[in-house]
This record gives sequence, C-alpha cells and structure tokens, in this order.
Amino acid sequence: MLKVQDRLGRRAYIFAASLMASCVAAVASAQQPPPLVIPPNKDAAYNVATQAREKLLQGLTPVDDAMRQNPAPGDWLNWRRTNDAYGRSPLKQIDRSNVSKLQLAWSWQLSQSSNETTPLVHNGVMFVVSGNRVQAFDASSGDVLWQYVRTLPATLNNGSGSINRSMGISGNKLFLATPDRHMIALNNKTGELLWDVPAAEGKAAEGNPNMTGGPLIVKDKVIIGLSNCNRVRGGCYITAFNAETGKVDWRFNTIARTGEPGGDTWNGAPDDERFGGSVWTAATYDPELNMVYVGTAQTYNLSTLLAVRPGATGVSNNDALYTNTTLALDPETGKLIWHYQHFNGEVWDLDWVFERTLMTLKVDGKDRKVVATAGKLGIFDVLDRKTGEYLFSRDLGYQTLVKEIDKKTGRKIIDPKFTPVVNRTDIICPHPGGGRNWTASTYNPATRILYIPVIDSCMYYTWLKRTPEEIAAGGSDIRWQNYVPDNSDGNFGYVQAFDITTGKTLWKAKHRAVESAALLSTDGGVIFQGSRDRRFRALDEKNGATLWETRLPAQPSAYPVTYTANGKQYVAVTTGGGGPLDNGFISYTPELVTPTGGNTLMVFALPDTKR
Repeated sequence: MLKVQDRLGRRAYIFAASLMASCVAAVASAQQPPPLVIPPNKDAAYNVATQAREKLLQGLTPVDDAMRQNPAPGDWLNWRRTNDAYGRSPLKQIDRSNVSKLQLAWSWQLSQSSNETTPLVHNGVMFVVSGNRVQAFDASSGDVLWQYVRTLPATLNNGSGSINRSMGISGNKLFLATPDRHMIALNNKTGELLWDVPAAEGKAAEGNPNMTGGPLIVKDKVIIGLSNCNRVRGGCYITAFNAETGKVDWRFNTIARTGEPGGDTWNGAPDDERFGGSVWTAATYDPELNMVYVGTAQTYNLSTLLAVRPGATGVSNNDALYTNTTLALDPETGKLIWHYQHFNGEVWDLDWVFERTLMTLKVDGKDRKVVATAGKLGIFDVLDRKTGEYLFSRDLGYQTLVKEIDKKTGRKIIDPKFTPVVNRTDIICPHPGGGRNWTASTYNPATRILYIPVIDSCMYYTWLKRTPEEIAAGGSDIRWQNYVPDNSDGNFGYVQAFDITTGKTLWKAKHRAVESAALLSTDGGVIFQGSRDRRFRALDEKNGATLWETRLPAQPSAYPVTYTANGKQYVAVTTGGGGPLDNGFISYTPELVTPTGGNTLMVFALPDTKR
C-alpha cells in the first residue's frame, strides 16, 4: 500500500505544483502558454523556523527500557506514562493554588476518528495519532514537524471509525497499530516508515478484529493483543513483534484450545465455536519480575457456554479460559507464568479487560507487591504480583449481579435470579458501558489512593440464542438497552476516591454527564477529568472539589497527559465523539447534544508571567 510522509518545506512546493496543474488545464483550450510557477518563499524567516524545528527533532534521544520505566518528569512515554499504569505525573508547576488560571496554549484539528488516543511526549516533541494520520508537533508551540499518512482501503474511510488508544516509543522508533490491522514502525525524527507487518492472519483476519489497546514495549519486543474478537473463530491472540525488524517473535492464544491447558473449560465446544478473549487495553510490566500483565475480555457468546452439547447430559465446565483473565507472561518467550480468572463463564458483556495496576499495599500488616484490576462491575481483585495468588476483593458498590465473592479464591457467585434464560429480560447493574470502562483510573502511590471514573448505570439484558454460524457472521447473542438506576439522583458520572486497602470511599465528585475520559493526576494535587457534556475539569485530589473547568469543542473521549516543554508545564487532551461512552448513553442525558467527530488536540498552560 502507498504510504506518504510529508516533511516540512515540501508543502508549499506541493501546493504550487497543484496550482500549476489546475491552471494548465483551465487554459489548455485557449492554447495559451502555461502560467509562471512561483516557487515557495524560502526567506530568512523560513530558514529560522525550519532550522529550529530540525534542531528539535534531532534532539530526540533514544528511548530505552530504563527511560520507559522511570521517564524524565516532563516526558509522557507510555499509555499511562509508566509501565505500572499509574497515570500520574510528578509535575507540580500547575497545582491547586494556580490551576484556576489555566488557559488554552494551542490547538490542532485532527483527522476524524473515534478517538480515545494518548498523546506521547519526549524531549519537547509530541506524537499524536488520529484515523490514518500520525503527526509530530513542537509541544510548546503546536507547529507541525512531520506527518505520516496511511492510504487505506475505501471501506475503512481513512480510519474515521478506528480507535487507537496508544502508541509506543523505543530507540528512535514510534510503534503503532493501523486501522487495516498492521503493526508499523516509524522513524520518530522524520516520520519515515521503517517496517510494516500484518498483525492478523488466517481465521483471525476473517473475523475482522482490530488492535485498539496499543503496544507495550519491553526490551526488543513490541507486545500487543487483538481486540474485537467476538466474530473470530477460535478467539484472538497476543503478539510480540521484534522492535528492530517487525518479525513475529511469539504469539499467545487468548482462548484456550482443545488439548491445551484450560482447553477443557469451554463446555466441550470445538475450537471453531469459541469466541472472544479480546485485548483492548495495553499491558503493564514489572521489570524486577520480568513479567508482562495482560487483561482479556469476555466471550460475547452465551450459546457456546450454556448449551447442552450433543451426547452430553448437561453443561460441563464452562469457565471459558482465558476470558476475563489476568495473564502473566514472559516477555521474551510469551510463555504463560500464571493466570487468574476474575469472572468465570461471564456472559453479560461485563469485561474484566482494563489496566492492571502494579501497587504496593498492606496485606496482613505487611507491604506486598500486588497487581490490582477491576472489570465493568466495579469489583477490584488484588493478586500477588509474582504468583497470581488471590488476596482480596473490593466492591465499589454499584453492581447487582454478583451476590457473593469466595474469600479464599475470589470466585464470583452470581445471584441465581440473573442466570440467563432465552428471551427473558432482566434488569442488571451496571450497563455494559460500565460501571467502569476503558477510561483508566489514576493512582497516588504516596497515599495509596486510587481515583476511579465511574458511570452509574443499569441495563435491560436479554439472551437471544443463536448458532455459532450466526455469531461468526454477526456478532454477539447478547442484547441490552439502557435502564436508569432506580436510586439515581440524575448524576450519572462521578470520580470516586477509593482506599483499596481498606475498601473505604473517601469522596465522590458527581456530575450530570457520564465520564468520557481517563483520569490524570499530578504531584500538584490535581486530578484532570472529562465528561460527555464536553467539560474538562481539574479536581482537588483531597476532596474532589472543582478547581477549574472549560468547555471543549467535543467530548474529551481520550487519555489526558501532562508534560513540560522549554521548562513550562502543559496539559493536553484530544476531543472527538462517536465512541461507545458517547453513543451508548445518549438516553441518560437527552438534553446534551454533542458533535460527532470534532477531533481536536487541545493544550492548556498557565499564562506567562510578566518580567
């Protein structure tokens, strides 16, 4: 496929050439001489600008594992800044006392897509992907340094329907998944394409998965999972690409196959009748243990797990490994070190796929290194990071499906009244949009407080029994509709400050509109939050009070970041509607009219002080 790199200085020439062609066509019939072509004006101002931009790009230092694990304070090198998924910055130039003075520093209209992206920043250069376009910016001024444009099949409409939550940096390469299911590497100084490898092949490709979660970089491996696996026969997989060459080093199937460990947990179904196991959140990494932690989603297919198989007397083991599971993998080989299934045989579209946060918590009075994660239900499971041993769970308190949690194993015991029955409709909380969703939490390791974006929601849930062939052709056999919680006060979105050690909620900051953005916290004591009403806010970490807010051109359905450039701290967030947290909750707040599209990069900073 054609790939195009536009470099600074070519744009004026290309415009002039295009203008010349148009003029030639217009006067051809009159047989007049072609017009004079005016070359671009490369005067002193042009030379100063291009030299400054080239100097900035050449100043990009190679990124290694140590830098990704402990980034420079002003950089944002990873989906959640660091490999532990804290989503927290040590910057504090912007703090509780002055955040009310934030103002727009610069902005840029992006290519249209379903958004949910994370800008990355290194040495004062920002990288942003939207649709079929990757762009590098001077992070202080917003000047474009280079762009990469990918030509896509017409059916993909320039990637306008695609979601790309993050990219990765290693050495001087930028890694990302494209809307046509390729992994690519770009030179981060020029935008030049270095390698391009298909990521979905065979039956996986036939099911039209994608790669929304983004890559994790560990040493020479670029690790990413396939998502949208609800129509992929046999499920999806996690792939490690060689960072230097793009070669596939290993793959791990997220659906256990017949004859493999866990392969007997699919109710006796053949491999072609097993679906799901999507990976639509980036992984985390512990360098001391050399373990990668990946979360998987559910199956989307009740019929496989709940049907009585031919020749059987009833339903056999239907835990459906490795759905809704934390997988601890060896990054060098892809070997499974341990796994823990958070929600066995889950058939309500309540995935447990989100960030695996690596914490140190008090357990039985002693500090213990753990991995903690919650699914859409809002139940956090805490596991030993080395062994996968179940330690305890904490329920945020808004789900109605799980009646009890086994204290020794963490196994979720469902209220029997919600056992699915074909064509029966139940009211269950939360809605498949959450609860909680891809909008990641943020964690303060000093106070050991977790801040969680929550949506107060419920659903009408119905199982429409379908054949495996129908599933492969058209997706899930689950149907659900919005239901407003009976005890709702009309505020459907809130940020919850939660002590995961004790299970105590410290405060809730409630808002009318549902949450639409991940949370970002800083050592300045500020939490940045966004919601479907196009509000972008700064909250006080101590009590959730709103310290500043602004109205954006579209909802901030993305991951905000903060960084420094030329010694100044900035806060950036992208906007753009059309994602599930936008379209899925229109009926909750019908008075809110939000644009479809509106993809814009918005960057805020404190005003310059007079000297």
